[in-house]
Amino acid sequence: MRGVAMLVASLVLALTLAGCGRGSKQDIMKKAEGISKKADLEAKLGKPDKFDKVGVGPLTAETWVYNGSDGEVVFVIAGDTVTLKASGNSEKKD
Repeated sequence: MRGVAMLVASLVLALTLAGCGRGSKQDIMKKAEGISKKADLEAKLGKPDKFDKVGVGPLTAETWVYNGSDGEVVFVIAGDTVTLKASGNSEKKD
């Protein structure tokens, strides 16, 4: 029984740490400062927490969302170029 409790506690700790591993919105924006290519963004920040893609071929636009401890940072990528960065709260308002 003690082993099960330790396993559950370890999983809860791992999930908690995974949610705040990138730091704050400001930390994410600072890490991405000066980045203009998609590959460089992924190399610096890792895979996005949310991803959306629209378009076909060279007319493709992607939205990459990274969750920070105090909200999210959104990157819009056209082709291979990071074109827009924005941050906001990750909580929905009524």
